[in-house]
Amino acid sequence: MRLVIATPLYPPEIGGPATYAKLLEAGLPENGIEVELVKFSDVRHLPKILRHYAYYRRVLAAARTADAVLALDPVSVGLPAMKAAQRAGKPFVVKIVGDYAWEQGQQRFGVTQNLDVFVKSPQSSFFVRRLQKIQMYVAAHATRIIVPSEYLKGIVASWGIPNEKIYVIYNGIELPSHIPTHQKNDTEFLIVSAGRRVPWKGFEALERVVEKEAGWRLFIASGLPRAEALGYVQAADAFVLNSEYEGFSHALIEVMALGTPIVATSVGGNTELIEDGKNGLLIPPKDDEALYNALKRIQEDPIAARARAEAARASVKNFSYEKMLAQTSNVLKNI
Repeated sequence: MRLVIATPLYPPEIGGPATYAKLLEAGLPENGIEVELVKFSDVRHLPKILRHYAYYRRVLAAARTADAVLALDPVSVGLPAMKAAQRAGKPFVVKIVGDYAWEQGQQRFGVTQNLDVFVKSPQSSFFVRRLQKIQMYVAAHATRIIVPSEYLKGIVASWGIPNEKIYVIYNGIELPSHIPTHQKNDTEFLIVSAGRRVPWKGFEALERVVEKEAGWRLFIASGLPRAEALGYVQAADAFVLNSEYEGFSHALIEVMALGTPIVATSVGGNTELIEDGKNGLLIPPKDDEALYNALKRIQEDPIAARARAEAARASVKNFSYEKMLAQTSNVLKNI
């Protein structure tokens, strides 16, 4: 089988789609699928409308000799890739890892609702409504849709997409062969978080909470190469994911694999990874007091925290790179 993958990001660019594209490129050939990547970064320097047309032409050229097209988002690469697949007469598959319209609305168009409310509410912004229509249009015209969590399957289904067209495949991980060692002061309690500086990540609240204790230090690994960021996670006394929304956190699986004690909010796909008190601590979103108490619990009982971290490390086998590749290959080959 020959597959075209349309990806918005690719290493050395940072982000989940970049990591995922690299994993598919390396692993799918071992499962009988030949891969050709079409990177949006190759046209990003062009003016906005022109770049999408140029990208469509690149995907179309690749799709003519392929068996299927897989897009790693439903809008920026999803729309031109879908049009290219239609023109070439090839099946189109899209991976959806979040609600693009909601994310852009939060960052650019004044949306303040959480995602669960957003998907049920009419939106006043023309631009947000336009993005909603695009992602729904792309999803409706896909042969198959891949999502990384049951939570996101529910979100996509709320767009009017039939459940039988949506396949849940949990992201798998493969840690870098070399993770740099970062030293920390033995007298400090090091708290690490990671992710893009977007409104729903809750970094400002985390900074407020950490300031309450003189011996606590916070490091936010944002914009760093993946291996370097993981080095800080590995050195930490606690990792915090204080977000108001997570479709499915690739970073959280990596933290589980490294064996660092976890505090995460009970939102989205987090509850499919973390069981409160068993392999981490879950707290309500936007709750500074609960976050503070969870961190104090880790600091004051490091033995129990380490036991939860080891339980998290053991559960990572359910999110293996090999399992993700096998399930993805099965969906693609059975279009």
